[in-house]
Amino acid sequence: MISLISALAVLLIGFLFYGKLTERVFSPDDRETPAIRINDGVDCVPMKTWKAFLVQLLNIAGTGPIFGALMGACFGPIVFLWIIFGAVLGGAVHDYMTGMISSRHDGKSIAELSGIYLGSAAKWIMRVFSVVLLLLTGTVFVNSPAALLARLTPGALNTTFWIVVILVYYIIATLVPIDKVIGKIYPVFGIILIVMAVSIVVGIFVGGYTIPEISLQNLHPNNLPVWPFMFITVACGAISGFHATQSPMIAKCITSEKEGRKVFYGAMIAESVIALVWAAGGVAFYGTTQLLGSALSDMGQSGVVYDISTGMLGTVGGILAVVGVVVCPITSGDTAFRSARLILAEWTKLDQKAIKNRLIITIPLLGMGALLTQLDFNVLWRYFSWSNQTLAMVSLWVATSYLLKTNKNKLSSLLTALPASFMSAVSLTYILLADEGFRLSKTIAYPCGAVFAAVLLGIYLCFLLKHKNVNEVNKL
Repeated sequence: MISLISALAVLLIGFLFYGKLTERVFSPDDRETPAIRINDGVDCVPMKTWKAFLVQLLNIAGTGPIFGALMGACFGPIVFLWIIFGAVLGGAVHDYMTGMISSRHDGKSIAELSGIYLGSAAKWIMRVFSVVLLLLTGTVFVNSPAALLARLTPGALNTTFWIVVILVYYIIATLVPIDKVIGKIYPVFGIILIVMAVSIVVGIFVGGYTIPEISLQNLHPNNLPVWPFMFITVACGAISGFHATQSPMIAKCITSEKEGRKVFYGAMIAESVIALVWAAGGVAFYGTTQLLGSALSDMGQSGVVYDISTGMLGTVGGILAVVGVVVCPITSGDTAFRSARLILAEWTKLDQKAIKNRLIITIPLLGMGALLTQLDFNVLWRYFSWSNQTLAMVSLWVATSYLLKTNKNKLSSLLTALPASFMSAVSLTYILLADEGFRLSKTIAYPCGAVFAAVLLGIYLCFLLKHKNVNEVNKL
C-alpha cells in the first residue's frame, strides 16, 4: 500500500513541478488559439478549460489505461515504476508538446507537423502511419464493448449486432460539430472514468486487499521479459502516440495557450493515476500475477474488469464496470475516427465545413474499420500497442526539432530528446523480438535497439551543437 500511495504522490509532484518546467520550456503566450482565430463551428470551437480537460482525458483514455495496466500488472509491481516515470518524464511531456505545437500551427495533425519539422518524407510516412494507427485504435475500441454488450444480452443480441450499432454511432460522432456530441456528453463520461478509479481504491482499502510493494523482480507468469514488452504493453497508461493524434483535436478548442498544462499535461497524469489504480487493483484482487494472467486468458480484459469491479464493489461496481468498459472505449474509438477524418482532410485538401465532404471521408474509413473487427482482438492490440509507441517516438522527435528551431536555450530540447531516444530503443527492440514482428533472438534485438537509439541521439547532438554554434556566431 505504501508503494501505491508513494506512486500517486510522485504523479502529483510531477504535475506540479515537472509540468511547470515543461510549460516554461515551451513558453506559452497570449496569441490567439485556433478556437478563437478560426472558430469554424465544426472542429475549431472554444471550450471551457474544465470541459477541454475532461474531453481530452476521455479521448486519450478509453479503456487503454485499464486494459494496458492490467496486462502490464502481470509483470508485477515493477509496472508502477514505468507508469509514474513514463508518464511524468515522457507521456505528459509528449501530450503537452504535441498539443501546444499543433495550436501554434492552426491545429494541424501530427502528420503535418512531422512534415514541417522532420521533412516531406516524414510527412507522407506519418500520414499513412497515423491513419493506420487510428483505424486500429477505432477497431480495438469497437470489439471490446461489443463483446461485453453481447455477454449482457445472451441469446438476443450478438457481437455483430453491437458492432453495427457502435459503428452507426461513430458515423454520427465523427460527422457532427465537436461541441454537439463530444463536447456535451464526454465530460460526464470523463467524470465516470475518474469515479471508477476512485471506487477501486476505496474497494482495495475497505476489502483489506494486499498490494505488493515495488520491486524490480519480473513476475510475469509466462516469463515474458520486462524489456521491451512491459513498455509496449502498458501503452496509454504511461506514454502513447495515439495521444499525438488526439491532442491536436483539443488544441483547436482551448481558448488560451496558458490552459495547455492543465489540459494536456494534466489529462495524461490523470490517465496515469487511473492506470496505476487498475494495475494495483488487478494484482490485489487476484493475489498473484499467475492468477491475474489466467483470468485475462480465460475471461479477456473486459471480463476481468467486470470481475474486479463486482468483486470489490458489488452491484454498484458492476454498473460502473459496464459503463466504463462499454462507454469509455466507444468514446475513444469515435475520436480516433474523427482524427483520421481530419488527417485525410488535410491530405486531400477537402474542406470539412460541408457535410458532403465529411461523408466522403467518413464512410470509407468506417467501412475499413468494420472489416478489421473480424480480426482477433489480441492480435489487433499487439499491433496497436507497437504502432502506438512508435508514433510516440516520432512525435517526441518532432517536438525536439521544434524546440531546437524555436527555443533560444537549445539544451532545453533534451526535455523531449531523452524520452524520444528511450522510446526509439523500445520500439525497434520490440518489433525485432515479438512474435508479430521479426522473431529475432535477444542477442540480436537488444543490441540493434540500443544502436538505433544511440544513432538517433547522436544525430540530435550534432544538430544541437550546430544550432548552439550558430547562436554563438550570431551573438558576435
